[in-house]
Amino acid sequence: MASLDRSTVWPYDEGEPGPLVYSRFSHPAGLEAERALGELDGGQALLFASGAAATAAVVLGLLRPGATVALAEGAYYGTGVLLRELEPWGIATVEFDQTGPPPDGADLLWLEAPSNPFLTLPDLEAAAAHPACVVVDATAATPVHLRPLERGADIVVHSATKYLGGHSDVLLGAVVCGSEREFARLKRFRDITGAAAAPDTAWLLLRSLKTLRLRVERQSASAGELARRLRAHPSVEIVRYPGFGGLLSFDVVGGEEAARRVETSTRRIVNATSLGGTASSLETRRRWEGERVPANLIRLSVGLEEVDELWADLEAALAASPA
Repeated sequence: MASLDRSTVWPYDEGEPGPLVYSRFSHPAGLEAERALGELDGGQALLFASGAAATAAVVLGLLRPGATVALAEGAYYGTGVLLRELEPWGIATVEFDQTGPPPDGADLLWLEAPSNPFLTLPDLEAAAAHPACVVVDATAATPVHLRPLERGADIVVHSATKYLGGHSDVLLGAVVCGSEREFARLKRFRDITGAAAAPDTAWLLLRSLKTLRLRVERQSASAGELARRLRAHPSVEIVRYPGFGGLLSFDVVGGEEAARRVETSTRRIVNATSLGGTASSLETRRRWEGERVPANLIRLSVGLEEVDELWADLEAALAASPA
């Protein structure tokens, strides 16, 4: 594991810049973390200061005014918010059902596997047949469950704050490129805009990648069991779970007020935003996403606790909001 070197500059070698010059371009922990993540995803990785910074870099670094992004319906709402902010720069956005073929005329396809919080999965084969650049946000799947570059995608994006970082102590984004051309363009864009990740966060990512598979497999097993039990509970209308990963969502009988009672009644599961950490968390999503999500939808990120402890907590919270 690389040492944590917080240097911002390195001396020239005989008057010539060496592999390390200025930390906005690269630093030891960042290079090592990018190598490790690139191996996991099967491409060349770049780290960014956040998942949103990684998203912005892909769109602005690869597209030009007049381009159209086809965005998966129900994808992480922050992606849509960011894309709409770019409309004055001449970037148009259209939404489409990612479970089917993408629309004609798009210059970039933005998929999410699975989508957050609706947990749909994209038709990767149909996307790969489209002439546009294919980007897959695989934050919730992680390379443990999906390597999109092997399924025809051109670029993979991660909010590494979530499962890759895994301990709710890292703000970080990542882009993994399948081609040298796109890697070079995005590396140059990152160097110019200064959106690079700091050494400390890169070092923490290296720490977390060592346990990624163990954590994700445990979270997946628990999430699958909780999804099964929730589907049988009379106070739950619908459960969304793609069959893998630690993220699921469910709708509570009784509407928004019932959902709020559930989220504020858990004791073991933290009522908080974000996902992918070792501690389980849940929240209603209407407060953030408005009417694009059902008022009674609760998103649950399953951590590393014993599954029976989590279920006991959920059962008690659901009892506080009877069917």
